[in-house]
Amino acid sequence: MKKIVTIIGVRPQFIKAAVVSKALKGNFNEIIVHTGQHYDKNMSDIFFEQLEIPKPKYFLKVGSKIPGKQIGEMLIKIEEVLLEEKPDYVLVYGDTNSTLAGAIAAVKSQIPIIHIEAGIRSYNKDMTEEQNRVLTDHLSGLLFSPTDIAVKNLKKEGIEKNVFNLGDVMCDSTLHFSEIGRKIITKENIDLKGIYDKRKIDKFYLSTIHRDFNSNPINLKNILNTLEKLDKQVVFPIHPRIKNIIDDLMAENNYKNTYFVQPVDYLTMLYLTQNAEKVITDSGGLQKECYILNTPCITVRPDTEWVETLKNGYNVLSSSDENELYNKIIKAKIDTTKKKEQFLGDGHAAEKIVEVIKKMSI
Repeated sequence: MKKIVTIIGVRPQFIKAAVVSKALKGNFNEIIVHTGQHYDKNMSDIFFEQLEIPKPKYFLKVGSKIPGKQIGEMLIKIEEVLLEEKPDYVLVYGDTNSTLAGAIAAVKSQIPIIHIEAGIRSYNKDMTEEQNRVLTDHLSGLLFSPTDIAVKNLKKEGIEKNVFNLGDVMCDSTLHFSEIGRKIITKENIDLKGIYDKRKIDKFYLSTIHRDFNSNPINLKNILNTLEKLDKQVVFPIHPRIKNIIDDLMAENNYKNTYFVQPVDYLTMLYLTQNAEKVITDSGGLQKECYILNTPCITVRPDTEWVETLKNGYNVLSSSDENELYNKIIKAKIDTTKKKEQFLGDGHAAEKIVEVIKKMSI
């Protein structure tokens, strides 16, 4: 049986690995390497437990560092794993520093790379994620694109060999686990661990912010000031990278409308996304989950990789300017009179991907 080393390190990759690892079981010997890029228990351990992801054989414990140092440490440690395991393939997901480090380590070790979520482009080269995904695509030997537009993006860059669009594995996860969540999570039993207070939630907005350009005190304060003006309370799971900034802003401002909570598990996040009036975020994955679950999304970014979500009001782009953001949140509404495009596949992408890997020689 051929061996695949899978590199993961952040929450969205755990979610994708939940369905892909299940599909790989019995077809390949999968060795999971967790870089430790997300090291908070609520951002990592609980996902492996809840989504029943196979336990990583290697946990590299790299943690949060400046990008160059983080990627460098990952590269050294992943290369050591590859020398030990001698896999047939290295599998990477998406666009994180873990993704790029895994791809570089693999190509330097002359091991073919499988990239799931290839061809996604925001065309914003200032974004770390854009840099990572472009470089990884050009190093990879087998590329699984989640959309037709992603395939066209690769073609523009001269990448046409071994490119497949079989759907989006995150769509698989969202459909599968949201159905499970519906059966076990209710308004009465939802477990939200408030950081500064405890409240019961009724009708609410959901917000998550973590990108570099929104994590500075000025932009983050603008966003929080906007959330304070809204007509319903806002549930705001705090990403570890902005916790200290939130603390400083809380010392200066009395945010009464925003319910700050600790990072939540995946089933709880899906429940919140399904039941929120609207979602305000800068997350790429959450944009897709909103689209799948029919929740209006306001993305606090100048651009998006998932341009298909912008049709018919499912997703709206905004700056962090208070007036612009407030107006776009209030006006956001899905046009249900127009047919929804199922551009992310049918929920069975993982199985199709594994079948292609079994047949391919790269």
